[in-house]
Amino acid sequence: MGILTIMLISVGLCFDTLAVSISTGLSHDKISFREGVRVALILAFFQGLMPFIGWYAGIQVEQYVKEYDHWVAFSLLGFLGVKMIIAGIRVKEQEVISRKLSFLYISGMGIATSIDALAVGITFGLIEVNIYQTVCIIGAVTFLSSMLGILVGKKAGNKMGSKMEVIGGAILFLIGLKILLEHLLSGTS
Repeated sequence: MGILTIMLISVGLCFDTLAVSISTGLSHDKISFREGVRVALILAFFQGLMPFIGWYAGIQVEQYVKEYDHWVAFSLLGFLGVKMIIAGIRVKEQEVISRKLSFLYISGMGIATSIDALAVGITFGLIEVNIYQTVCIIGAVTFLSSMLGILVGKKAGNKMGSKMEVIGGAILFLIGLKILLEHLLSGTS
């Protein structure tokens, strides 16, 4: 898997985190830079950890699904992409709830926003990917998007949260389609 594809997957995965970070910035408009870094690091940690766990699970089952791994990858990424698109379209104006940014609370947000990354990680176990490079890129992109989201939340408002999820879903679906088409067109279906 090429670096551009990994970057696109990273961007697609981080939209949930971006939306959460915007909400965090809105509800904690006096959040300090240091606290923002703490939030972003925790979210990035989980966003990087989940694909690694998924990758490990994927390599355990790879030998059993090798003949149709591209269909599995397309199905998982396509399902997640469509799910994110639908969720982004259905979201109405969300109430912002101000909560203390405890480690437990931020970790909960990190786990919730990285479940999709776990499923994407399973596809990594089925295709050739440098998992260490991939999770580092996913973590870095998530960290940057989280920092940006907190800043945007502090400055702007909650107008783009659901649109971000739609864009992220479209990116994941298109990457799944790309994997499927590469295999079908190369004659290894």
